Amino acid sequence: MLSIKEIIEDTEIIITKGSGQTERKILFETSSGELAYIQENSLVVKLPEGRKTLTTSWLNGGYHEDMEAVFNHKIPHRSYAAGDLEGGSVPEYLRIVADRLELAPEKASGMLTTANMENAIVVSDSFRALEVTAIVTAGVEINGGRAGDPASYYQEDERFEPVGGTINVILLIGADLPEYAMSRAIITATEAKSAALQQLIAPSRYSNGLATGTGTDMISVVTDATSQMKLTDAGKHSKLGELIGNCVLEAVTKAVGIQSEITPITQRDMLVRLDRFGVDEAQYWKVASTLEGENKKPRFTEELRKVSRNPALVAATASVLHIIDEISWGLIPENAGRKAAFSIMKELPKMLDMSVAMPADEILNEYNSILDNWVVATSWIVKNRMS
Repeated sequence: MLSIKEIIEDTEIIITKGSGQTERKILFETSSGELAYIQENSLVVKLPEGRKTLTTSWLNGGYHEDMEAVFNHKIPHRSYAAGDLEGGSVPEYLRIVADRLELAPEKASGMLTTANMENAIVVSDSFRALEVTAIVTAGVEINGGRAGDPASYYQEDERFEPVGGTINVILLIGADLPEYAMSRAIITATEAKSAALQQLIAPSRYSNGLATGTGTDMISVVTDATSQMKLTDAGKHSKLGELIGNCVLEAVTKAVGIQSEITPITQRDMLVRLDRFGVDEAQYWKVASTLEGENKKPRFTEELRKVSRNPALVAATASVLHIIDEISWGLIPENAGRKAAFSIMKELPKMLDMSVAMPADEILNEYNSILDNWVVATSWIVKNRMS
């Protein structure tokens, strides 16, 4: 697994010029002959003859057997809606980009993102003669969402408003697949993407749930019709499905860390875990200032940030938040979940090696939500660690 930045830094990059004298940085070539390079704000994969593509692009999306390239393009930061793009629409803008990349617009398929191309991640895996490569850019901090979250817009008259934050996947498969198996590859890759976000506890920005992707994610699947290897199953039970899953999961995990700074380490923080529920330092101070003890905001905030990174407290936070999730999913009765959550709160001083016992009967209120009680309990923890 390598980032494009690492490839550029650690590899002797071949730099070529297009007919328009635009610099191209050749990154790598797959065993099947697909050539990947960086040109301006785009990552291009030039395809040999005989490639089949299935993409979600506005430009030549769907299934094709005559594509010569797929690309991932970083849009200008000043573009906030489709009408802001050069050409006035996404399809027209992609045609303009393809033309500038010296690609035939009618034989290229492109994706858009706000992520930097140097933050793209490349992961390859193989089994015997079968090779799979995933090239991923991933931003989820702004636009992360969960399937079924409230919508951001209603599409009408072919207009829509793009939002920053996108996970784009280029999936190169060194075998020949029929159309239905290519569709199945998209399902497997999507499940792997969602698994990566679940493992990182990436939050939705549109609900209290965990993100399963973003509302603008895209994928391009490329297979080799000239290959002697004919595969018909890209599901999880097949070796091809395993390779797709491993490549995409690893690439998304790394790409989200580089682009959005969401990593196992940054997620090991109580305040970060509470963010998807709208709990922040301001709410903590509002609650803490009503409790007994020293009321000095700078000192409280400093101690809150310190305690928030305590692994034991993060583990307790994860347990309580998962109880809240399971109550919302209908898996645990609220009374049972509340009882378990309160038991965890009462044990916090012992978990954190504190000598003082929590006056739970005085500060916790069974009529308030589990989350409100958690903020009270942990505010009490912080104030008592200050003394």
